[in-house]
Amino acid sequence: MAININNLNANNQVQQTQQQQVKQQSAQTSSSNAQVKSAGQDSVSITPQAKQLNELQKKAADAPVINQKKIDELKKAISAGDYKIDPEKLAASIASFEFKLI
Repeated sequence: MAININNLNANNQVQQTQQQQVKQQSAQTSSSNAQVKSAGQDSVSITPQAKQLNELQKKAADAPVINQKKIDELKKAISAGDYKIDPEKLAASIASFEFKLI
């Protein structure tokens, strides 16, 4: 027969009961948090930079294929000194390109 001195066994039982209640409460809290998270709608936000990148990728895909024959002709003309550059037209093209980037 066990002797109960100063209700030592009762204290252990109270502590165990309290621990079980805390575990149950934390489990309920975590499950309710999961339900709240799953109840919300998912959303995606695309930054302006991502939109611009997507547009640039589309433009690059639609760009014409490189004409190697024309490139070879230009190389020959430059090497022979026959290729003449119009500095005003070049400056206008560079300025136009810069304004399109903005």
